[in-house]
Amino acid sequence: MIKSVYLAAFAVIGMMSFSSAAAMDEAALKAKLEDKVGLTIESVRTSPVNGLYEITTNRGLFYVSEDGGYLLQARIFNVNEGMRNETEAAMSKMRSDGVEQFANAGIEFKAEDEKYVISVFTDTTCGYCRKLHNEMDAFNDEGITVRYLAFPRAGLNSQAYNDMVSVWCAENPQQAMTEAKAGQSVATASCENSVAEQFTFAQKIGVNGTPNIVLPNGDLIRGYQPADVVARTLKNAE
Repeated sequence: MIKSVYLAAFAVIGMMSFSSAAAMDEAALKAKLEDKVGLTIESVRTSPVNGLYEITTNRGLFYVSEDGGYLLQARIFNVNEGMRNETEAAMSKMRSDGVEQFANAGIEFKAEDEKYVISVFTDTTCGYCRKLHNEMDAFNDEGITVRYLAFPRAGLNSQAYNDMVSVWCAENPQQAMTEAKAGQSVATASCENSVAEQFTFAQKIGVNGTPNIVLPNGDLIRGYQPADVVARTLKNAE
């Protein structure tokens, strides 16, 4: 079965490489995809595979043939480098670079002896998010600063979104977050905030639930992990 999958993937890539005889420049390629597919193209760059461009979009990372005729959502593995996942490497860079834009917009629980900063996409109604929050002292004791970013699972037109805006806009966001995750109601508040932008960015980098943890190197942990496990993962990634 695995052999068949690889052979099929190589066949598709081979076909796409052949179709690139009439290669388009990057601007024309971007315009074609935005018109035909409806994606917002943020960047176009060469990929590790001849005949394919790597495109970063508002819906994640894709590959496209040089003539714009084929669009592919796939994983590229580098056989010559021990089956290194080139797609995941690109996604990790997207994550690590992207979370920095929210460095001053997250709600931080800072470790006194900070060794690492992790970005945790959270929802105040999520049971496992509450479990993680209950271990905040343990995370901080491990030298881990937790920076919360918003991911209202019900979407932007939901009460969860409104509640998270109120948390972000509270006079004391840390206290409001703790109260919300304890099941308490949070006073309605509004202000200039980036909750919607955080949610949209999360979708782009593959977050599909909460909690999802972005490590400093851009790796993504899906789901809850206790503080000691996250600490070991961070140490092993150094």
